Amino acid sequence: MASVARILLHSFAAASMIYGYQRLKGLPIDAVISAQYGGHLQYLTIQGLFLACFTTLTSLVIDLFPSTNFLKPLKRTLLIVSLPVSIVISTIYWTLIIFATHLILQNDGEPSSSSDIPQFTRLPLHMDLCLHAVPAISLLVDFMLFEKKYSWNELVYGAPAVSSVYTILYAWWVERCASFNGKFPYPFLDNSLEIRVAIYIGAGALALSSFWFINRLHS
Repeated sequence: MASVARILLHSFAAASMIYGYQRLKGLPIDAVISAQYGGHLQYLTIQGLFLACFTTLTSLVIDLFPSTNFLKPLKRTLLIVSLPVSIVISTIYWTLIIFATHLILQNDGEPSSSSDIPQFTRLPLHMDLCLHAVPAISLLVDFMLFEKKYSWNELVYGAPAVSSVYTILYAWWVERCASFNGKFPYPFLDNSLEIRVAIYIGAGALALSSFWFINRLHS
């Protein structure tokens, strides 16, 4: 029964994430983003989606072909990266989308027909859920139900190292993309360098602390 549940979870999650990404190509904004330096990969959302999808597909291969147990260490390594990144993405995205839309969505440059309030580029809800909810939820369920807790050494040495390296690499990458594109992919980054550095550090700290907290909750 557990193996069937794992297969269903991983199949549904992977299919949903792939569907969400593929549907982006049918939106008008896709042409704009694709023409920019870094394309979709300048967005942490897309990087997190790829990581989560790769982790989930690795899990699915293990589910379908038990003889590939040698892939389990790879899955554990991927999870220590993809889970906290996905949690950060979902936490920041849904908080801002509800309370401060202008800080997370790009303005399409046109006011609405009934007011001077600018319109924001919104995704259809089903796509929004596939991109900004499914990765975090599916990885969290996978970890809590089908994975064992991470060890003390992994928590004290592995997780901080991964969080620090990824934070530095993404900060460098998004700053480089902005230098070519003339703007940041997320409006909340349109601030002074000092504030952006604080945001990067805060996101990295959130990723690490959330991972520690989730592992602590694991039975």
